[in-house]
Amino acid sequence: MACCYQVSLGGGIVAVAASSFPVNSKLKPFPALKAELPKPMASDLSPDRSIFHDASSSSPRRDLVFIVNPRGANGRTGKDWKKLLPYLRSRLDKNCNICESLTSGPYHAIDITREAIREGADAVVAVGGDGTLHEVVNGFFWAGKPVANHNREATRSTALGLIPLGTGSDFARTLGWKNDPREAIDRIAEGLRSPVDVGVITGESEEESHYFINVADIHLSAKAGYFASRYKRFGNLCYVIGALQAFMGHKNQDLRIKVNEGEWETCSLVTALCIGNAKYFGGGMKITPNADPSSGNFEVVILQDFKWYDFILKLHRLYNGTHLSVKNVSSRSVFSIEVEDISGSGSIYVQSDGEHLGFLPRKFCILPSAIQMIC
Repeated sequence: MACCYQVSLGGGIVAVAASSFPVNSKLKPFPALKAELPKPMASDLSPDRSIFHDASSSSPRRDLVFIVNPRGANGRTGKDWKKLLPYLRSRLDKNCNICESLTSGPYHAIDITREAIREGADAVVAVGGDGTLHEVVNGFFWAGKPVANHNREATRSTALGLIPLGTGSDFARTLGWKNDPREAIDRIAEGLRSPVDVGVITGESEEESHYFINVADIHLSAKAGYFASRYKRFGNLCYVIGALQAFMGHKNQDLRIKVNEGEWETCSLVTALCIGNAKYFGGGMKITPNADPSSGNFEVVILQDFKWYDFILKLHRLYNGTHLSVKNVSSRSVFSIEVEDISGSGSIYVQSDGEHLGFLPRKFCILPSAIQMIC
């Protein structure tokens, strides 16, 4: 293998400013991405120890960085990755420089991705579930802008790749991919690219930006996702456990929304509001069935005045995507939406791609064709 060692930044995980929104001290929101990363230390990226090298090759080789969360899916991701390596090498070693990087903790994948892009990687490949993919996508951006390749003569941008190996692989479901990591490696070997949209979430200050590629959601579903993250050792059962825990003490809330920079409108007794760049969340629930990550728009689905028994009676419709005809469910296509809690309680949960982001208010905007994806 041409290159195989962990990429790390001399500055470690970037320090971040606290959110200006009211936050329960027991919760840890996804960090705000603000100031520039520390410059890599010389010992990390010296001229003769770049993350890529292939001095002996006379033809261009693709530089691929595989970011692996070895603790994903209760440690299963790391074990499955080791089993995949021989096949990956057999398919890619001839034409690619392979760089394997194991994450050491939360948000590490963001740092690795940014450094790989700056170093000119042809692709950064997320190996794991939707959480790892979410961090890698956030690594493509910094301070509201795409991360740039240091080599100004580069002919094309760094692409995003995905090998689904985790608790949830909902984004892969939208693309119609089988749960087959070898098939994913074959796609990476072929290297065909297609543009995909990315959502950006901002708070009161637009400098506090978070990015998502799958689904962002608000209130009950976001609260369920927060609790589900505690039970990932149980696989997809964690989503059921999280939903049951979220229902305890749940109250539907009146929210204000502003769609496509229009006028504010009131949505009464909101149970959940979902902003889909893709179709699935929660381990296979087809919540935004008309969403398309290459359409240039979100699909927003709002569930209003749902009771606990409504979910039991209509759960099968939520999973197969036929719930849009159900009473108190509405859907619309938007390129931006702002959401506020009328009560001002500061307790309405927000998440994206299964990652807890804090609480309302938030604004969600689409970034059309923001990333080239290997598909």
